[in-house]
Amino acid sequence: MTKLPKTKNISLFLFSNAFLSGARALRTNKLRALLSLLGITIGIFAIITVFALVDSLKQNIRNSLESLGSDVVYVQKWPWGTGGDYPWWKYVNRPPISVSDFQFLERNLTTAEFIVFDQSFSRTVQFGNTEAENTSVHFVSHQYFELSNSELTQGRFFSAFESAGGNAVVVIGADIADALFPDGNAIGNNINFMGKRARVIGVLEKVGSNLIGGDSDNSIFSPLNFGRTFLNFSQLAGGDITVRPFPGISADQLKQEIQIRLRAHRRIPPTVEDNFSLNEVTLLQESIQSIFSVLTIAGIFIGGFSILVGGFGIANIMFVSVRERTGQIGIQKSLGAPSSFILWQFLTESVLLCSVGGLLGLGAVYLVITAASQIVDFPIYLSLGNILLGIYISAGIGVVSGFVPALTASRLRPVDAIRSAI
Repeated sequence: MTKLPKTKNISLFLFSNAFLSGARALRTNKLRALLSLLGITIGIFAIITVFALVDSLKQNIRNSLESLGSDVVYVQKWPWGTGGDYPWWKYVNRPPISVSDFQFLERNLTTAEFIVFDQSFSRTVQFGNTEAENTSVHFVSHQYFELSNSELTQGRFFSAFESAGGNAVVVIGADIADALFPDGNAIGNNINFMGKRARVIGVLEKVGSNLIGGDSDNSIFSPLNFGRTFLNFSQLAGGDITVRPFPGISADQLKQEIQIRLRAHRRIPPTVEDNFSLNEVTLLQESIQSIFSVLTIAGIFIGGFSILVGGFGIANIMFVSVRERTGQIGIQKSLGAPSSFILWQFLTESVLLCSVGGLLGLGAVYLVITAASQIVDFPIYLSLGNILLGIYISAGIGVVSGFVPALTASRLRPVDAIRSAI
């Protein structure tokens, strides 16, 4: 039997001895240890997977909101809202947001730096014998690209003169360019959509889709006045007006002016409520945060139940380990090993067992996230914080599960322990 080392080496001895004891327990009772670790593994997998997904979704949405701007106001027919308490019947008969509304606000708003009208359709776009189906066709006012901070890989945006004159020009998204012009020569070619032909003058940089905005990669953009040459916008379902205030002007100030101007334009009596909605991206944050909270709670509940079961399994293993090594404990104590040494020996073994289960769970999370990242169109990542959280939870369960068995072992009297092992 190995003697207890000197005090200055006791920490190293304790760790190595506990590590070897834990490894021996895993090797000797493979099936029992595996079944006990399975609960910890599943629990860590469930909790950390939910946390990783929620963090990734939050980051994606945060990036999308930053690209739109927190001070942007959307003038629309329908208010943004979720849940079962959405009174849609109040809004269905509202008049659509029209070009006339846009033109009035464009002339009269004093707090708006950018104001954009966007009328969109889903159509098939053609070039020769090649088609791109379900393409978002947008007829937009001139400031659209300035407001959206769009970047080009080829060509240019349409000019103010082309926009005002309704020229048959178009800027296309990256996916449309790849589908119709695989050779990369999109600029100068004419594409057909909605029975009309327009010349490609620009190709947008690929940005990928996001969770709150449209997919510009699968879109084409043409001047609003070009669409008005062959479409009767007054008979359409209506578009959206997007407004951004001047620096130093708050979104609330902008909304107040829009409300006053648009009510006057639509001749809404003072006692009648608005027949339009002023939406902000901050409204989405509240709804999204509630969804994230539900997902997080669900992950904690499912993972916590699995970890609880796994914790009982680890405790069972440790009680069995104490019984199997009762004689060894008696000999160690008879050679001078203090109770604290025995306590930490078994406690470290329990933490090691749980940590192995936690690492297996984290490995499974990594594999699932890596596979999912190849399927979905936004990045999913396993952050260092979530990795450390998984390790801390595993170690904490090891301490809780192993404390009572370790305490029981540390309180055994040497004579009784040796006698019970004979």
